[in-house]
Amino acid sequence: MTRNLLNLIMLCALCTGCASSGFQAAPEMASNPIQISGTNQDVVWERVVDIIHNYKFPIARENKLDGRIETEYKVGASLLEPWHGDSVGFDNRMESSLQSIRRRVFVSVTPVEGGYLLGVEAFKEIEDVHTATSSAPGGATFQQELSLRRDLNLVQERSTPPGWIPLGRDPALEQDMLESLQVAFSQ
Repeated sequence: MTRNLLNLIMLCALCTGCASSGFQAAPEMASNPIQISGTNQDVVWERVVDIIHNYKFPIARENKLDGRIETEYKVGASLLEPWHGDSVGFDNRMESSLQSIRRRVFVSVTPVEGGYLLGVEAFKEIEDVHTATSSAPGGATFQQELSLRRDLNLVQERSTPPGWIPLGRDPALEQDMLESLQVAFSQ
């Protein structure tokens, strides 16, 4: 019984892993920005904000005069969070499950003749994990090798806060958001 189960798992891994990736067709990329038809700027703006909220991104700033919406950073959804749409595809979900990833989105709404141009820019960052010495338990304790000192503040804080390393744009999230926008404006 366990041998059959092991064979089934191995077969599934071969069919869904690297061996089958060469046979998949490349997805068709939507142009960025996309043109949508619409005459009322308020309706277009609110529909764009609704799409951003569907991906669970909190909005940091909105400026209708500049036609720009900026979101807060959002920690990437893992495999166990299918209701969050920011990690698009299995590879991004696996990456977010194994490492701290965050994303930020900028959406531009530009009026043109007959409608609007909607552009999406999604940026991805990975956490800059410090070495184990910065989080060692002795980092915030009294130092034993010092001679008598008059400094009463011997507890030391971290010298540098944890940071993030930019990974560039996230084309999978951009394409998924553009497709959602096209569907929302085609109805």
